[in-house]
Amino acid sequence: MIEKIISELQRVIDKERVLWRKTDMMTYAYDASFATQLEPKEPEAVVIPLSTDEVQACVQLANKYQVPLYPRGAATGQTGGAVPIKGGIVLDMSKMDRIIEVDDENFQVIVEPGIIQANLNAALKKYGLFFPPDPGSSKMCTVGGMISNNSSGLRAVKYGVTRQYVLGLEIVLPTGEVIVTGGEKSRALKSVSGYDLAHLMIGSEGTLGIVTRIRLKLLPLPPARGIVLCSFPKIEQAIEGVRAVYHSGIIPSAIEIMDIYATRAANKMRPDLNLPETEALLLFEVDGNKDIVALQVKTISEALKSHTDYVKFSDDPEQCENLWQSRKIVGAAVGNLKPGGIRVYGGEDICVPFSRLPEAIRRIHEITNSYNIVCGIYGHVGDGNLHTAPIIDINNQQEVEKAKQMIEEIHHLAIELGGTTTAEHGVGIVRAPYMEIEHGQALDVMRRLKKTLDPNNILNPGKMALPT
Repeated sequence: MIEKIISELQRVIDKERVLWRKTDMMTYAYDASFATQLEPKEPEAVVIPLSTDEVQACVQLANKYQVPLYPRGAATGQTGGAVPIKGGIVLDMSKMDRIIEVDDENFQVIVEPGIIQANLNAALKKYGLFFPPDPGSSKMCTVGGMISNNSSGLRAVKYGVTRQYVLGLEIVLPTGEVIVTGGEKSRALKSVSGYDLAHLMIGSEGTLGIVTRIRLKLLPLPPARGIVLCSFPKIEQAIEGVRAVYHSGIIPSAIEIMDIYATRAANKMRPDLNLPETEALLLFEVDGNKDIVALQVKTISEALKSHTDYVKFSDDPEQCENLWQSRKIVGAAVGNLKPGGIRVYGGEDICVPFSRLPEAIRRIHEITNSYNIVCGIYGHVGDGNLHTAPIIDINNQQEVEKAKQMIEEIHHLAIELGGTTTAEHGVGIVRAPYMEIEHGQALDVMRRLKKTLDPNNILNPGKMALPT
């Protein structure tokens, strides 16, 4: 069957962009998740489309032969969300990466889904504009992938998540029709006309449609930034410090936390940083014009005086870059916590209510200690989003099994504390077991929506606890 489909695909798409050899399939069998590193899932074919028409042709063929189709961006996902768990065809969208139009007069841009987030912002810089959502993988992840997972990142505390910047989408539906949401010819910055189909697609992880064009709202690029770095003997003091900054009337563009293990890892990688290894390190970033940045940096430092034992701050661009280094490197640095170990992605983007943050961090430490697994914690403390980074020897089966159990406990902890198992990276296959606990009967409505839009269950089947 797959040979016949490949033959038909090669009639509508250049042969060079229809892949089927074993070595090619292996590279599409996993993402960054722990789950797919342990159990890669190869597709039977890969198609690299360059246009909406080609995407539509693939969807029509997948329907004709009842073959699963998995849209994929840059494979930076951490939940197996774009991995072909049922075989079939992967649709590699990374070459549809053009900026169609920068409409700077109306503060918006139209792009294709494969464009890299950092490349988009580099191109927008000359217009004095930017697209604010800023994941840690911004130099690799695609804007289409960000929409699929409703990504956010460091600056969500001030600027919000991807959903808030999407004005309209061109979508190939699972049955092959092409629609435009947000108004066929609209350049309006807001609309309440009709069902909000664009926002139904955002965060649907490619289960309801394939995005082929995106109209995004842009904001003026802040001319200056400032950084405040401070440390706290106790985690509780750090959270009180964040509360004090909010009460000072300032909303920083980012508020990041690093626990003692994450800080220790940063010092191991960059001894020149010489960070104090206390229970919690915080970094505040503010932005705006230069005078306002200077005032905000000073106000934050004053607000933290009674809570911190160490504070450094600057609004000088070069010094800011130095102060920000610890946070920039921590994702890679945590691997240094255990010789021969690697960081595995599991339980890594839970989110809890702000008031439960100290309890969450302490209990994660208790859980990881009980399994004797070293684990750094860092994240976007301003909105309660924590990244746990367990380091294990992935060749040690006993450690792998312990890590699986530990990750499950961390997910259940997030739910117990009134939070969620995922605030950034989505559900995929990794968080699917928690969908019913988190959503109750709402999950049944999601399943009915899926069946209505995708009656043949063609698009990304088996994800988000939807039908396989």
